Amino acid sequence: MASSLTKDTAGAPSGEKTFFGHPRGLATLFMTEMWERFSYYGMRALLVYYLVSGGADAATGSQGGGLAMTAATATAIYSVYVSMVYLMAMPGGWFGDRVWGARKTVTIAGSVIMVGHLSLALPGQAMFFVGLILVAVGSGLLKANISTMVGHLYDGPEDPRRDGGFTLFYIGINLGAFVAPFVIGTVGKENNWHLGFALAAVGMGLGLVQFLLGTRHLSPKSNIVPNPLSAEERKGILLKVVGATLAIAVFYGAVVALGAFTLNWALVPLTLAGLIIPIAVLVRIKRDKELTAGEQSKMNGYIWFFVAAAVFWMIYDQGGSTLSLFADEKTASTVFGLSTSATWYQSLNPLFVMALAPVFAWLWLWLARKNQEPNTIVKFAMGLVLVGASFFVFVVPMSMAADGTKVSPMWLVSIYMIQTIGELCLSPVGLSVTTKMAPQKYASQMMGVWFLAVTAGDCTTGLLSLAGVDLNGTGIIAMEASLAVVAGLAVWMYRKKVQSMMGEVH
Repeated sequence: MASSLTKDTAGAPSGEKTFFGHPRGLATLFMTEMWERFSYYGMRALLVYYLVSGGADAATGSQGGGLAMTAATATAIYSVYVSMVYLMAMPGGWFGDRVWGARKTVTIAGSVIMVGHLSLALPGQAMFFVGLILVAVGSGLLKANISTMVGHLYDGPEDPRRDGGFTLFYIGINLGAFVAPFVIGTVGKENNWHLGFALAAVGMGLGLVQFLLGTRHLSPKSNIVPNPLSAEERKGILLKVVGATLAIAVFYGAVVALGAFTLNWALVPLTLAGLIIPIAVLVRIKRDKELTAGEQSKMNGYIWFFVAAAVFWMIYDQGGSTLSLFADEKTASTVFGLSTSATWYQSLNPLFVMALAPVFAWLWLWLARKNQEPNTIVKFAMGLVLVGASFFVFVVPMSMAADGTKVSPMWLVSIYMIQTIGELCLSPVGLSVTTKMAPQKYASQMMGVWFLAVTAGDCTTGLLSLAGVDLNGTGIIAMEASLAVVAGLAVWMYRKKVQSMMGEVH
């Protein structure tokens, strides 16, 4: 953790400690997010493997003692879990704005995540699902509020340090994600599942402790509830929550009493909700009669980006399910004579992001100076074509491994690299265009809407798995690749129409 004793670019007094020239509070948030991502991506690296593993006594925690599910069920659970994390980002932001304030929400979220990982560390299917729910809820609450607190550290949008601060924060995310599979993944998969999950809890615990110790460096704004609920609103919401909870409890109680309950009774409603809620949110915004004609036009254009992003994430997030299963079963486990764990492949994306993000930032600036930088629409099209191309490449090693041959790890390295390049074309500009095209009335909610694109994409994957589609088959991989490429070409072909909807936004 570095500090500087010189005057920073925004005029901090000489002698005041900074974090690489940024407010000292950025170090607190950097480390909190790094440890939270360490716990999240470490657990995620184990998730599919634990679900499909079976054979040994689960009570001992010995290897093989997973939940012995099929690859299709494991992929569905993984997809629903990831989608719920992003779905919870929207109510997470609401809690920060209206109930607890950002700082208190992050504290509660970190505690919930830690308890969730501890639940995963206990053997048994019931505790596993309790832990999964807690981690998803906690991650959604934290994700929506910690970025808000980074913004609080700066003197408004015009502070020259602001973009650099978010870049440092982004490095923290990827640093935690990079290290986690080597530590949690290796210990969990190769030694003891539940010890791996416990290490994730330790990571979140460390992040929470240093967050609490460093809160004095945060902006006082992070402790304020910007738009607190009135007593009447609290009562109304509480009644609705209690009513919905009782209805769900009665329904599922009846299903269990009749002996009809299976895992699909939980997975199918969640998957459908993950598809219906994003659509409902977009429809609600579109039907708002208070929006101006210009805002309505921008929302029409934004729907193109939303659908494109959903297709992208549908494929991209299979890096932790379909590609992970292939890495374990059909990829050679040695590189240059060194034995590897299949979980290590999950470190490739954050590694490539840290290596390539500065290159892309420089490239876009260089092209902009030459007046040749691709606009947002073209970047989206590039991202879709690249993620589709990654799955066309994936078809090759899948075909090679059909007879039991173990393929070279370099195939997966290439696939993850192509996907990361696609991510760098689509994800940062997606965040940017969301803020630029948001109607004034929904300015603070639209970032949550962007995350719903991830929810929609992952729930599509989950629904396919639950419908019996084998996502580990060559045919479906080629079909998904074709869908992404066709979507990318469609976005490119209709770029002038979309640009006209965007108005002054470029």
